Amino acid sequence: MHMQNTIALITGGASGLGAGTAARFIKAGARVVILDRDADQGAPLAAELGERARFAVGDVSSEADVQAALDTTRAEFGGLNALVNCAGIGLAMRTVSSRGPHPLELFETVIRVNLIGSFNCIRLAAALMAGNAPNDAGERGVIINSASVAAFEGQIGQAAYAASKGGIVGMTLPIARDLARNGIRVCTIAPGIFDTPLLGELAEAVRESLGAQVPFPQRLGLPAEYAQLAQQIIENPMLNGETIRLDGALRMGST
Repeated sequence: MHMQNTIALITGGASGLGAGTAARFIKAGARVVILDRDADQGAPLAAELGERARFAVGDVSSEADVQAALDTTRAEFGGLNALVNCAGIGLAMRTVSSRGPHPLELFETVIRVNLIGSFNCIRLAAALMAGNAPNDAGERGVIINSASVAAFEGQIGQAAYAASKGGIVGMTLPIARDLARNGIRVCTIAPGIFDTPLLGELAEAVRESLGAQVPFPQRLGLPAEYAQLAQQIIENPMLNGETIRLDGALRMGST
């Protein structure tokens, strides 16, 4: 699939990995709809990106919100052939702490946004993509999910986050197999430590310490590097059903 012909919905696109992906896709000739809960950041970003960008406010775990964003994509650009799931949340909390057991509602919230929200977007986007005319290679669409190295090496306090990202990894291959008959490819990117707004709140010394944990290059990953891989997944028709670590050879310890 060529970027010039791509119409993409990018969730969590108002900042971080999603914003970096939206910018790269538009520079490569794609048209993009950004779906995010944060209208204060998302709407100005879409305006800054120009006439090939639109913004839709919404929660990825809401069927109505995601369907509305897809309706916007179809109305504004004529359809959809790429979904990039970047929306996600995290929290740090031990299974049992001095405050007692991990609150179940917090665990459920992380699972709902990260895992159920990703699947919600996948199922609705795939239903729209399935109606596309196939290209010369038989493709109708590409779906890219965001997991994390925490899916494999979750640290202390990451039970909810690691479970949500592990679920994304676990469903990648079966969904790719489900959608093969529709000509829709599915891959997942598992980033390591990336320079996102969450880390932007940390002191510079802490950020440098985190970057130094990466074997090479010894720094935080950049949203542009995530976006570069997302573009390569779209453009390479043999990438399907795979989770790709993007982590500079990082392997996380327990803490």
